[in-house]
Amino acid sequence: MFAKKSFAPPGARNIRLHSMAARAIGTSTIAFGLVSLPVKIYSTGESGSKVSFNMIWKERGVRVRQQYIDPADGAVVPRDEIVKGYEFAKDQYVLFTKEELEVVEAPKSDEIEIVSFVPADTVERLYFNKAYYLGPDKGGARAYRLLSAALRETERVAIAKHATRGKQYIVMIRPHGEGLLLEQLYYADEIRSFDEVPLEPGDVNPAELGLAVQLIEQAASDSFDPTAFRDEVREKTLELIEKKVTGQEITAAPAEESKTKIIDLMAALKASIEESGATTDRKPAARAGKKTGVRKSATKKPGKKASSG
Repeated sequence: MFAKKSFAPPGARNIRLHSMAARAIGTSTIAFGLVSLPVKIYSTGESGSKVSFNMIWKERGVRVRQQYIDPADGAVVPRDEIVKGYEFAKDQYVLFTKEELEVVEAPKSDEIEIVSFVPADTVERLYFNKAYYLGPDKGGARAYRLLSAALRETERVAIAKHATRGKQYIVMIRPHGEGLLLEQLYYADEIRSFDEVPLEPGDVNPAELGLAVQLIEQAASDSFDPTAFRDEVREKTLELIEKKVTGQEITAAPAEESKTKIIDLMAALKASIEESGATTDRKPAARAGKKTGVRKSATKKPGKKASSG
C-alpha cells in the first residue's frame, strides 16, 4: 500500500502564490520630452492558474512530440529545413529566410516613445487588446510618480509606440491608482466595422421596453465586483484531476434539464421578472411610454474614464 499524500493540482498551488511579489516579464524606458523613465513590465493576469494538458499516447502513457510532415509522401521534415512562406495564390508561396524577415522587423529598442496625450474618454474600449502593469525600475521612482500624477491631474492618457521582439505596437499609458498601466491597442485596420454585423429591422415596443428597464433595475449594482465570479469549469477540472491522481472513480453528473424556451418577448420579460421575485404591479409600461420617463427611470451612471485607474 502506498502512503496517502495530499495533492494540490498545479493550478491550485498557483492560487496561493498570488501574495508573492510580482516578477517582471520585461523592462523598457518611457520617453516623454527630455525625460526618460525606466520601467519594469508585469503581467496583469496569472497565466499559471490555467489548467493545461499534455498530449499522451494512451497505449504507453508517454508524452508525444509534434513533427512536421510532408503531405505528399509522409516524410518527416527536419526543423532546420523549414522556412516561412506567404501564400499569394492557391498553393503558391514566396519564401523568406530569417535574415530576409529581419530587414522589416522593428529596430531593437527598449524605448516606449510617447507621441501624444489625449483625453482619456476619447479612446474607445474597442481598441483595447492587452494590459500590463508598469512599475518603476532602478532610478525611476520620482519620474514614475510624477507621470502618474500628471496624467490624473490632466485626465489624459499617453499614446505611444513600443517596439519589442521585432514588432511595433501602439500602446496607451494611463494611471492606475498611484501607478501606471500600459494597454496594448489594436491598429485601426485591425478593427472590423460593426456595419458588417447583419441587423434585422425592428421596432422597440414601449411596453416591452418598460419591462426590460424594470428587469435591469432589479439586477442593478453600484459597481462591478470581480470577486463575485469564479471560473467554475477550472475548479471542476482541478477537482477531476485530484480524483484521478488519488485513484477515485470518475462519474458524470446528470445533465440539468433545460429551461422552457419562451418565444414571446413580452412573456419572457414577465417570466424573468417573476423569477427574480418581483411583480409587475408597478406598471412600468406606462412609464416607459414616454421617452423622457424611460431615461429618468433608468439611472445612467457616468462612464468610467480610462485615466481613473
